[in-house]
Amino acid sequence: MKSETLTTEQFYTSKSDLNNEQALNSSIFRISNDHVATKKVSERTKSKFGLFVLVSTFILMFVGAYSVYHMQDDFDQFQIERLNSNWGLPFLIIAGLLFFFQTGVFLYNLYLYFNYKPIESVSDEMLPTVTVIVPAYNEGKLVWDTLMSLAESDFPAHKLEILAVDDGSKDDTWYWMQQAKIKLGDRLTIFQQPANAGKRHALYRGFELGMGEIFVTVDSDSIVKKDTLRNLVSPFVVDEKCGAVAGNVHVLNSKKAILPKMLNVSFVMSFEFMRSAESKLGSVLCTPGAAAAYRKTSVFACLDEWINQTFMGQPSDIGEDRAMTNMILKQGQHVLFQRNAYVLTNVPEEYTGLYKMFIRWSRSNVRENIAMAKYVFTDFREGSKFGSRLLWLNQALRIVMAYPFMLFMFFFIAIHPLLFLSSTLLGILIVSSFPVLFYAKRYNLSDSLWAYSYSVFYTFSLFWITPYAIVTANKRGWLTRGLV
Repeated sequence: MKSETLTTEQFYTSKSDLNNEQALNSSIFRISNDHVATKKVSERTKSKFGLFVLVSTFILMFVGAYSVYHMQDDFDQFQIERLNSNWGLPFLIIAGLLFFFQTGVFLYNLYLYFNYKPIESVSDEMLPTVTVIVPAYNEGKLVWDTLMSLAESDFPAHKLEILAVDDGSKDDTWYWMQQAKIKLGDRLTIFQQPANAGKRHALYRGFELGMGEIFVTVDSDSIVKKDTLRNLVSPFVVDEKCGAVAGNVHVLNSKKAILPKMLNVSFVMSFEFMRSAESKLGSVLCTPGAAAAYRKTSVFACLDEWINQTFMGQPSDIGEDRAMTNMILKQGQHVLFQRNAYVLTNVPEEYTGLYKMFIRWSRSNVRENIAMAKYVFTDFREGSKFGSRLLWLNQALRIVMAYPFMLFMFFFIAIHPLLFLSSTLLGILIVSSFPVLFYAKRYNLSDSLWAYSYSVFYTFSLFWITPYAIVTANKRGWLTRGLV
């Protein structure tokens, strides 16, 4: 049975919502007929360009596959030369061991995925009290959309507290928070930081003020489904050892540009496959900023350490979600994933925003893997610790091997550029077929094909992210703030 395909229209179904949208589209928000016509032309142009990208991707991959077949003798000769070199045999042994390890991890994840089931929502009576914290910086009207989607949640009103914190925005974010406050009244409390201090400090203020048993954090450019909150917090009722829960993130602006289309398929793999497997081990490595839930006692057990976290002597102003997850895992708590807790979030539509976002994520990954190494081989939790250790080892190996494989790639390109190009494209065709099949099974075939284009794009234009993040892991800065 196919999973439902999510669209923004799903979050505006009530009559009051429709009236609200009509009001916002009036006056200065009215869209002229000329603008609508221009938008339709733009969408057709994007559709044609998207088709061109997909067709080009398949042409490249099949040309690569044919080239591998046609140049088989050259490949054999290259293998012989590599084995006869001083470094050839050791490299082959290491590469072989890594291949078998990664294959074993993949098969184990596949087994875990097939045994994963999200926890169903508990009854209204059993639901805990919840404080939703929405930190915002220069989000404009997007924060209104976020707050409205939260207010429309199928969650007992007397158990739900919504806090929005404007982190010193320079645009009209505070205005839209005020408008949301006028509409929602006592259901929403808004705060304004005197100056921009960073997302971590905005969340900290929410944690300090929140009254709920469970804290839920939602990014101010994200939209939740009506049942997201109740599904997100139900594991805390069912599992007393649960300290945090990750939501299921999809891309909100996937219809607007090519990169979001690609990223949506990537997100489905990252969340619905990988985090499902991690959840079976009770060790989801990162609860996303777009939608995550934390037990209040677990947060306060590490809140001082979290807000004062440093790396190489510098205050940490990135990776607040990964850091909080790591510290809760360190307490011996379970961190789970709820596939039925959907949230749609905006992602960069241009290359500059995308690579900066990935740099920030990769730097955080380097930092938190170092932090995790300090406790993962200790007796940090009751029961089996194998899963947590395997997940850490898999992450650590990717970081450690980033430079050796990049150097080998450059060597391969310098010696046999055509062999490198053709074998890489064939590898993409083979390896990316799993994400394609996975997405097609969960959602639809047409969008799943973007997995191939994303793999080509990432391999040739973003391969440098991890090596760069390793040597700049001490750098501060959000990087994507101010980008449209």
